[in-house]
Amino acid sequence: MAKTKEISRRIKSVTSTKKITKAMEVVSAAKMRKAIEAVLKTRTYANLSWETVLHLARLEKSRSESLHPLLKPRKKIKKVAIILITSNRGMCGGYNAAVIAKAKESIAKHPVPTDFILVGRKGAVVHRQNYSVAAEFAKSDILTDAREIYPIVKMALGDYAHKKYDKILVAYTDFVNPAKQIPRVKQLVPVEIESQEEYLGIVGQDSKVGFTKEMLSEKTKKHLSAEDYIYEYTFEPNPREVLDKMIPRLVEIQLYQAFLEANASEHSASMTAMHQATEAATDMVNELTLFYNKARQAGITAEIAEISAGANALAE
Repeated sequence: MAKTKEISRRIKSVTSTKKITKAMEVVSAAKMRKAIEAVLKTRTYANLSWETVLHLARLEKSRSESLHPLLKPRKKIKKVAIILITSNRGMCGGYNAAVIAKAKESIAKHPVPTDFILVGRKGAVVHRQNYSVAAEFAKSDILTDAREIYPIVKMALGDYAHKKYDKILVAYTDFVNPAKQIPRVKQLVPVEIESQEEYLGIVGQDSKVGFTKEMLSEKTKKHLSAEDYIYEYTFEPNPREVLDKMIPRLVEIQLYQAFLEANASEHSASMTAMHQATEAATDMVNELTLFYNKARQAGITAEIAEISAGANALAE
């Protein structure tokens, strides 16, 4: 009897957990739908704006004078900053572990002093791993306005302008579909068109744009010659004044898109994790119910055997 009571308590406990995971799955699904809608609305614009930045970077490389500091790579990389985007809470599978591991992999590839700029509470784990943290920012579950990332952009570009950092990277998770999210590290500034690193691609790899470094190279060969340009950007009133307004905004769009990709990935991972937890709880309840029935049947059989033995003893 004691065994059946223990199993019964276990069944009630797992059933309660199942109700919680099911509710969390529904909440994550609702957040995921909003996040996916936001990321798909802006992805094409983000890709096309980055194409503009890369064309400017190509133009910068061909000129003797610099168009803008954010387009000119520095000769010596002394220090790097990584904006690490994680979630505020757990229960989203390996989402946080994967993006943190990707950031650490990038540091291992380029062994220079690196500071983390943390966005999301779960990124705080790097404190315990002896990595340097320059700042921490709060992160909203649903990003609805680009102004929410202004403080991060202002700090990152300000530190780059004052030469505290020679590169600014962002570590985030690219949303592919609800079942697949890919952690990536993307370089924000300076813009380097010739980099061989695979993670310096276009945010989301939007098929509508189809923009790649190979495509840009083909367009350059077709439209540009080594001696002179067939076409060139015209800036009014002057290049520096226009690009001082334009380049930071284009970089800001990339970071904003990275946040949207990360949010969609986070809620997708959370929904998947909670769905798997609900299924696991269902399987456990079914298994415990079977054990309970077997234990109850064994108890009933033992009681019948005892009654029968007692009856036989009295009859004798």
